[in-house]
Amino acid sequence: MFATALIQSRRTVLPKRLLEPGPDARQLAQILEAAAAAPDHGELVPWRFVIVPAQARAALADVFEGALVERDASATTQQRQQAREKAFRAPLLLLAIVCLGGDERNVPATERFVSAGCAIQNMLLMATAQGFGSALTSGKAMQSSMLRELFSLGEHEESLCFLSVGTAAVRKPCRSRPGLERYVSTLGAPATPVGTCSSQKKPSFLGE
Repeated sequence: MFATALIQSRRTVLPKRLLEPGPDARQLAQILEAAAAAPDHGELVPWRFVIVPAQARAALADVFEGALVERDASATTQQRQQAREKAFRAPLLLLAIVCLGGDERNVPATERFVSAGCAIQNMLLMATAQGFGSALTSGKAMQSSMLRELFSLGEHEESLCFLSVGTAAVRKPCRSRPGLERYVSTLGAPATPVGTCSSQKKPSFLGE
């Protein structure tokens, strides 16, 4: 029952609504240690997380602004400032990175992605158990060469998303969860319509 309650209570709280206090040193260690329980074929640990401390937020803001200008040279001063502001949201900010190759072990990229996703979900659930709000965000800046350089991404590494954690200023009611008929079918059973993976709602991107 505790596991059910924990899983069902996890929800996304936008980074701009995540305030101080954030996790203390002990809570941060618990969040990071939760990642290690993820399934990991071959024990590759094909993922890593980079904490973005307060003193490094300005450098990340430079990347967000630079990535915006790289995409749109006509970006206004206001748009550039909005891009910079996103680097300063949430007390705890981490970048999730996945390694998709570069070793001799035959573990496909899909399995590495799954492992990274499980590690991230474990961290979100731990943050939820601690009473914090959290969010996953991405955006066009994730593919920027400037971001790769800032976070020292290796040849076979890709940035996945940012994790934001903090005290939720506002908690909205939990969104309705999809019913089983949306994503479960039985092999060999009469064909029934199952939901597609397309979405009609635009996600909120940190790096736009």
